[in-house]
Amino acid sequence: MNVNFQKYKDGLVPAIIQDVTTKNVLMLGYMDAEALAETQKSGKATFYSRSKQRLWTKGESSENYLLVADIKLDCDQDALLIKVHPQGPTCHKGTDTCWAEANTPSFGFISKLEEVIAQRKAQAEDHEAGGRKPSYVSSLFQKGINKVAQKVGEEAVETVIEAMDTNDHLFLEESSDLLFHYLILLQAKGYSLADIEKVLEKRHRK
Repeated sequence: MNVNFQKYKDGLVPAIIQDVTTKNVLMLGYMDAEALAETQKSGKATFYSRSKQRLWTKGESSENYLLVADIKLDCDQDALLIKVHPQGPTCHKGTDTCWAEANTPSFGFISKLEEVIAQRKAQAEDHEAGGRKPSYVSSLFQKGINKVAQKVGEEAVETVIEAMDTNDHLFLEESSDLLFHYLILLQAKGYSLADIEKVLEKRHRK
């Protein structure tokens, strides 16, 4: 790996730290040639601390190490992307990231949809108390787990029927309905897609 440390007067290059699983950016540090060599040797992200004026391994006092999974060099050879397995909160303030963000998996729009469903679940109780007309999702939560599970079963049957037909548009529509109601079922049981991902990942490692 031919890193251009000479590009900067202090010999330091930025090192972006990314969770290899969630893809979230955890922090930004700086490395010189010695810090990079130590990172590669130990398997733990090690930086050059400008305040301490020495090498600093993340987790050396807290044991919240950043175990290195992969190191990539950018196209200009003057910045590093370090993919890691964090062993605890990354920020010294105790948060998952140095931007105070939760280091949770993101499934794009589906994650946003999960947030909306969670809001509808919370609103279901408010609607009951206030006598207001609930949304479709809130009404499902009000009717209980049996009704939600029944809807998932109905959508699953409809998806199977369309899968055996030749109308791709209807198949995708029914598949979307199935996934949507499955997300509602997960919320009703107190879970999310992130919990399913953990189970699948655990199986994959066996």
